[in-house]
Amino acid sequence: SKFKRLKRGHREDRDRNEARGIDDIFSDDEEMADTDGRAYGREPRAYADEFADFIEEDEFPDEEREAMRDAAEVRRPGRGYVDPLRMQSGLDESAQEDMMAAFGDGTEYDWALQLQEEGDENQEGLDKPLELKDVFEPSQLADRMLTEADNIIRNTDVPERYQIARQPFREMELSDEEMNARMQEETHWISNFLLPKKRLDRDLVEPFREVVGHVLRFMNVEELEIPFILHNRKDYLIHEERVPLSPNPNDPDAPQHEIKASRLLQNSDLWEIYELDLKYRAFVEKREALSRSIESIRDAMTDSNDEIFNDMIPAAVTMEELQDVQDYLHFQYAAQLKDTTVYDAETNGTQKRARGTRNVWDKVRAGQAYHMVRAFGISADALAQNALKVGTRQYTEDPTERPDDMADKLVDGAEYSSSQQLLAAAKAMFAEELAQSPRMRKLLRQNFYMDGVFDCFRTEKGLKRIDEEHPYYEFKYLRGKDLRSIVAKPELFLRMLKAEDEGLVEVRVRMEVWDRFKDSLYKNIMSDNFSELADAWNALRREVLDMALEKLTRTIVKGVKENLKTECEAQIARACREEYANKLDQAPYKPRGMVLGTTPRVLALSNGAGKRNDAICWAYVDENGRVLENGKFVDIRMGNKEKFLPDGADVGAFVDLVERRKPDVVAVSGFSVETRRLYKDLQEIIESHDLRGTPYEEEDGSEQSDKLDIVITNDEVARLYYTSDRATAEHPTVPPLTRYCIALARYMQSPLKEYAALGRDITSISFTPNQTLIPQEKVLKHLEMAMIETVNLVGVDVNEAVSDSYTANLLQYVSGLGPRKAAHLLKVVNSNGGDLNTRYELIGVSDRSRRAAVGPKIFENCASFLYINYDDSEPDSDYLDNTRVHPEDYETARKIVADTLDMDEEDVKAEIDEAGPNAVVRKLIKDDAQDKLNDLVLDDYAEEILRKIGLKKKATLELIRGELQQPYEELRRSFYLLSTDEVFTMLTGETKESLTAGMIVPVSIKRTFPDHIDVKLDCGIDGTVNEQDFPAGVGNGGAEPRHVWQTHQTVQAKLLEIEPKRFTARLSLREDDLREPFRREFDHEPGQWDEQQEAQDKKEALLEKDAKTGRAQRVIKHPLFRPFNSAQAEEYLGSQAQGDVVIRPSSKGLDHLAVTWKVSENVFQHIDV
Repeated sequence: SKFKRLKRGHREDRDRNEARGIDDIFSDDEEMADTDGRAYGREPRAYADEFADFIEEDEFPDEEREAMRDAAEVRRPGRGYVDPLRMQSGLDESAQEDMMAAFGDGTEYDWALQLQEEGDENQEGLDKPLELKDVFEPSQLADRMLTEADNIIRNTDVPERYQIARQPFREMELSDEEMNARMQEETHWISNFLLPKKRLDRDLVEPFREVVGHVLRFMNVEELEIPFILHNRKDYLIHEERVPLSPNPNDPDAPQHEIKASRLLQNSDLWEIYELDLKYRAFVEKREALSRSIESIRDAMTDSNDEIFNDMIPAAVTMEELQDVQDYLHFQYAAQLKDTTVYDAETNGTQKRARGTRNVWDKVRAGQAYHMVRAFGISADALAQNALKVGTRQYTEDPTERPDDMADKLVDGAEYSSSQQLLAAAKAMFAEELAQSPRMRKLLRQNFYMDGVFDCFRTEKGLKRIDEEHPYYEFKYLRGKDLRSIVAKPELFLRMLKAEDEGLVEVRVRMEVWDRFKDSLYKNIMSDNFSELADAWNALRREVLDMALEKLTRTIVKGVKENLKTECEAQIARACREEYANKLDQAPYKPRGMVLGTTPRVLALSNGAGKRNDAICWAYVDENGRVLENGKFVDIRMGNKEKFLPDGADVGAFVDLVERRKPDVVAVSGFSVETRRLYKDLQEIIESHDLRGTPYEEEDGSEQSDKLDIVITNDEVARLYYTSDRATAEHPTVPPLTRYCIALARYMQSPLKEYAALGRDITSISFTPNQTLIPQEKVLKHLEMAMIETVNLVGVDVNEAVSDSYTANLLQYVSGLGPRKAAHLLKVVNSNGGDLNTRYELIGVSDRSRRAAVGPKIFENCASFLYINYDDSEPDSDYLDNTRVHPEDYETARKIVADTLDMDEEDVKAEIDEAGPNAVVRKLIKDDAQDKLNDLVLDDYAEEILRKIGLKKKATLELIRGELQQPYEELRRSFYLLSTDEVFTMLTGETKESLTAGMIVPVSIKRTFPDHIDVKLDCGIDGTVNEQDFPAGVGNGGAEPRHVWQTHQTVQAKLLEIEPKRFTARLSLREDDLREPFRREFDHEPGQWDEQQEAQDKKEALLEKDAKTGRAQRVIKHPLFRPFNSAQAEEYLGSQAQGDVVIRPSSKGLDHLAVTWKVSENVFQHIDV
């Protein structure tokens, strides 16, 4: 090329402000900038005299050097930039301009230099390996779990959930002896929390502690997750004892004892231990940090030996107690802590901060006022010890002077100008010492938890906002609710706190025996002397104690409310978990004649909201979850031959579909009460056309078939699915209502997979009415616990998970795994060929070349919950890989099988040599001899294993026998069919709390008859008002209903009765029924409701209303009465029918009423009565 590549000089590659390194020491180039960074004030080195620095200059005294510098400044023409080109050329200014105009100023090629620089940078980028962080935003990497922290979790051979839960804590690096001591302490700590709830017999307390200790060791030392412990260490959750039996003289061979087994820990207990273990880690770390601070104080103060630390830290069992000690430490030793912090900073080489000024308490402690504090005659800790009855009682000593006289003597004018100021400082100091005393806090906390009660006071805002229909009215005037009652009804307390956050109420905690408690403290702080001097000091002591108690109460009450809130939230979260566990604990719908666990073929239909002209969408899903057919029906109502009404146009199409596809069950659901009409129509079709389900064989070999089942299906998952992005991606060509039907069918085939597919959206389902009162993350955590339990109970077909995304969703809940490790496992299995022949291939143990998908510890956790279907045609296929038996127990299982088949060691060896290690089990299955396992006495095996290797295996042996007979037997309950009330709630949205007898509800008139009226409620159910429930003057010879009410007119009616099964209600329009308002019954004990305050508030509300309107309020319970003026009455009647009437107050006084009726359009008459 004729163009030459342009390059910048090496000197320009370095930033102007960059410091010169050691390689530049002997460089000829000088820095282009002076010390303040300005380069334009010096001549460029390239154009200076090259011999300027050759001759070494003489050193001059400071005065001469300064004079020479001034002279040089005078000679220097200026500090501006001197053009080097001008210096070399010797041209004047005009000639210089002509030359620049002709040849440019040297900046013409800057663009080329810039392009070259960008090209070099791009080349560097191409040479650098591309990383994910170069492509995705950090938030995207975090969402996809691809950050460096995610990779660490993915590659660390520790259960993923353990890693995430323990992230806030330091990793334990303890010797065996230290770990044993820690486990022993933690066992005692956790057991003490659990024992009060368990209410065990006294002889089971120590066994219970042992069981807890085993679980903690499994979790913390062996890194085993809870599902593994539940299924593979079940023996350690059970306590067995031999109970001697009375000898039987008639049977000398009778057993002399029996085994009494008690399971001491249930599934929920293990999850609670898991959470308590995390709390214990936080507790220990805080205690250790606190101990280090105390040791630093003791190192700095050799004479310091504060007994409070020695007594309180070893005895502390809660974070609150440690916090009390920490608050005391920072109060009592603030200056010393500051000094040690500065010293540590200097020692570690970190920057030392300037020491701050002493706080106010340090100043008092170092001044004259503290002499006054000592004169109170007792310390804060001594007072608390007296009250707690700890150690020897310490008595209060009176000084020899009155308080005011002592204060006068201590005033020196420097710190305090008067004795009153000094006395105030002394009182404040002693009150603060009492408030900061860990023992005083412990004393108050104990008494508040034992004798505390809650009062709820409405605020001014709450007075107006909370009426009798408001959900907060339940506690608007609540008084004296004890803690036990609060814990028994956790949702009540959480609603109280929510109302407090909204500014509607104030929740207060008080000690029910406060006066008695305070009197006991008075006795402990006062001296026993009888004199004017003692009286003066005792009065001062009581005053200071009152000041301290006010501060203490605020601190303790805040902690009590927070702790109670945490416990109430935990209770509701556990209730959500239990309800979710019940929903997950159901097998697929079982067709008649099939084995439990069989996946059915499902035809699902829905009419959606059921409005006029809405189509009925349907979808047929086969047993493999594939949607083979879908469509719409318009009319499938049966005709009436007696009335010569033909069948609906699509009845034949529905019958043809059923006969062609032969579904095992028909699923129906929808969004309104009209779904029940569809259900009835389908029942009628099935009955009239004798549609049958899949034929099956009876025990005698005869073929049998039953009427096709039709089920109203729970649609809570389908409602979330059909409008989701996932539904659109999976079924882009079908309408939303058809996707809804697909979700209904899949729910009947596997509720577990459908719930798991929701992911975090599972919190959108309401499991308890009070679920919204607790944080969503807490709900999600407990729901995940339920899912983990069920998935590990059912197991996951790992090869199916590789090919089916719905099954793959379950993998993350398998013991030891999580979303990161599950995704990694699938990725590795796919790279290994996409299938597994044995469980051991998960860790790379195989005749085939296989990468390990998990580490040894994760394999230990997950192996028994990932099964591989047995294929007798594959020589590598192991029957035990299709069972719940863990690989660690394979040898035990094979020995049991060998004994069952009466094979000696030589026979077993011959079989193994011929067909491999699983040959014995293969022979058992091939010979169909599993029933022989029932003849084995497993107790003998269990005792032998315990004697030889010290492991409890009795429950494991029972598991092995059951799995050999029926591998991965379905242990869940049968598919749950919705109850009448649940169907009613699903289709109407109403519950027993939201719609119940006694309520006054709006209804729409459908049809009027002389003896009854048909109405419809807002929720869609039909209602009836019988003649005896008409208002006075209507029916029974009075006005005809059709003259009083018009079709589609909305009126208020009282709900008398609801029939959920028929979706009907009976109502009343009688004035006396409407006059009686609905009041909810609240479960309050006598004395827990402030009726006096309630009555006063109602009275004041009426008076306020009277003041606003200028007249007293009249209570008139008539269906036509409205509190309108004439203009409002005309506006209201404008949309009503001709002849409609409004009765309203009269402006002529309380002894008058006004009646306004609609004569015609825009014509009204006002009548004075």
